[in-house]
Amino acid sequence: MFEAQEINAEHKDLIHDVAYDFYGQRMATCSSDQYVKVWDQSPDGKWTLTSSWKAHSGSVWKVTWAHPEFGQVLATCSFDRTAAVWEEIVGETSGPAERGNRHWVRRTNLVDSRTSVTDVKFGPKSQGLQLATCSAEGIIRIYEAPDVMNLTQWTLQHEVPCKLPCSCLSWNPSLSKIHPQMLAVGSDDANPANGGKVFIYEYSENSRRWMKLETINTVTDPVHDIAFSPNLGRSFHILAVATKDVRIFNLVPDSSDASGVTKLDVQTVAQFDDHGCTVWRVCWNVTGTVLASSGDDGTVRMFKMNYINSWKPVAVLKGDGSQVPSDTNKTVQSSNTPILSSISQTARYIKLGSITNPREVAWH
Repeated sequence: MFEAQEINAEHKDLIHDVAYDFYGQRMATCSSDQYVKVWDQSPDGKWTLTSSWKAHSGSVWKVTWAHPEFGQVLATCSFDRTAAVWEEIVGETSGPAERGNRHWVRRTNLVDSRTSVTDVKFGPKSQGLQLATCSAEGIIRIYEAPDVMNLTQWTLQHEVPCKLPCSCLSWNPSLSKIHPQMLAVGSDDANPANGGKVFIYEYSENSRRWMKLETINTVTDPVHDIAFSPNLGRSFHILAVATKDVRIFNLVPDSSDASGVTKLDVQTVAQFDDHGCTVWRVCWNVTGTVLASSGDDGTVRMFKMNYINSWKPVAVLKGDGSQVPSDTNKTVQSSNTPILSSISQTARYIKLGSITNPREVAWH
């Protein structure tokens, strides 16, 4: 069923994020020890540390890969108030020991934030090489590389103010031309009186700026992660939110007003408190049909939508990869059993280091 492989990550502090590349054969980790590490998978499935470097002068919160069309490129963000873009190159020095070696170089340092930069994500490749950051000061920044062959030059295209501190963001990956660019942003503000903690923004071609479409007022607890589902032709969008529980929303484009801004019908389609504690990460599979979440209970939980559009828990995994028997699994209808079997044969979960309460989950 599920195969687990334990790796000695050799980080000296808490690991905050794990990210796979587009093909699932490379993995990057970042930590409060200020280091980023890159791991490569061998043909026999073993993971080998291939690069490790001090990336920032503070805790590194997030790491993310660009689409391979742009090369081997990473972005990181940190408590030191910066985000950075890194590119892997083959050694070009004259020394024989260095020639042919791969190493990562910092191409740019984005220093516009006055506070901790809490998340960083590359945009859909169809929009060129774009990068979004959000920060504890409540500002979303959109950067663009005008020349994808020169990653030292990045232009700050937009600054979008948010009324609350930002903790996480997600680009809508829809490739449909009828769907404008869209971002979802979460806040970890702990005051319920400040209202909703999830905000949806859309880029308006008419005004050439980002407009707030919606505040999801039903989420009033701190949000730790947010993720749009891959969209394989749906007319609506699916958004997962990690807060004190796991929540799944359908965002249905209703109509556009005179300014061309979309109106959204926000529907809460699922809410799971199976973790019974804080949920730190949510992550979709490549088809957007299965959601994985991780929480302070030390488990990864998986949820799937069945043929009648009802979301159900389908698996619970411990850190060692073993499946946890629970009543929630028995609620899955028998018609879903073959689907669960196929998921089990293709999913692999990696335990990194020895963190008691894992805060990272990433799809392979």
